[in-house]
Amino acid sequence: MERRDWSLKALEELIYLDSLDNEERAQALVRWYNKYLTETKITDFDLEHDDLLRLSELFYKNIDFLKKHKENVRQTMVENRKMKRFLNN
Repeated sequence: MERRDWSLKALEELIYLDSLDNEERAQALVRWYNKYLTETKITDFDLEHDDLLRLSELFYKNIDFLKKHKENVRQTMVENRKMKRFLNN
């Protein structure tokens, strides 16, 4: 039962994180990953079929979000470097 409660808590947190603003969401997803997946595997979750589908949907949705967020941050950094060079000349 403890594993089931842990799994449901992880799912509830992931559902909540999905509603956050981009910057908060990115940081919170990293913390969620560190809390739930550094010492365990995704296969260790003890969820019913519907909950497991929801978890996997959110998991992959957030992976995609993090990829896009990373690219946006990279582009912002490039633009900041360009602006810094321009201002230094």
